[in-house]
Amino acid sequence: MIVLSTLIEAVAQILHMVINIYIWVVIIAALITWVKPDPYNPIIQVLNRLTEPAYALIRRYIPTVIGGIDLAPIIIIFGLQFIDLFAVKLLFNLANAV
Repeated sequence: MIVLSTLIEAVAQILHMVINIYIWVVIIAALITWVKPDPYNPIIQVLNRLTEPAYALIRRYIPTVIGGIDLAPIIIIFGLQFIDLFAVKLLFNLANAV
């Protein structure tokens, strides 16, 4: 049972880390759009490839431009924070119960 508990904790910790990294990617991509970067820059291309699918998913269901401000990054960050608080905490509690 210790092995299963440790495995669940490891999965929860990795999920927490991946969510936090993606939150920072979204924040960096949102901040960079304010300065009109060179679209051929490899860093900008990577950031766009990482964030645009999530933005498109949000924009399909919710019109996210209010007064020229795109709210898709904020909605994604709130969603990721909810997943982090709910799912990761649930996995840690499951690991402690096993």
